[in-house]
Amino acid sequence: MYDYLLFLYLLVALYMDVRYQKLPNWLTAGAMAVGLVFHLIMNGIDGLIFSVLGLLVAGLIFLLLYVFKALGAGDVKLFAGIGALIGVVNVLNVMMYSIIYAGLIAIVLLVFTRTFLRRLVTGLFAMISSLTSKDLSHLETFKATKATRFPFMYAVVPAVITAYYYLGKF
Repeated sequence: MYDYLLFLYLLVALYMDVRYQKLPNWLTAGAMAVGLVFHLIMNGIDGLIFSVLGLLVAGLIFLLLYVFKALGAGDVKLFAGIGALIGVVNVLNVMMYSIIYAGLIAIVLLVFTRTFLRRLVTGLFAMISSLTSKDLSHLETFKATKATRFPFMYAVVPAVITAYYYLGKF
């Protein structure tokens, strides 16, 4: 049953992320609340623990990635909602596949843009400059102006489908 809730959540999140480049709090907090309440009703305290652990593990891991500016705050809340819906083991699998898909998408985008080598060289120089000067401003400037960006939902949706396929059913 909560498979349907997850897929509905992802469809709305995909639409919002692609259309507005933002995941609203009502959506992510709503998914967290629905996950907690659903599992509490269906499995009692064990279900609540299942949901809380999924929420916390996903939220904390992606919060760490947010601190290093690898993704946005909406993505942290998105995965906290996913974790509340599908639990720790499943959300860890989805996270792993999401990161793999995001890397593949980034490689494809870089290869098919004409500025691939220039961006690669500029990125390497920004990294070297930041490391040698112990000042991260060069790397931050590169990430803000020249790094390839895309909605993370492009990686999340196939990751959920892949995890669902290989794990059977969440």
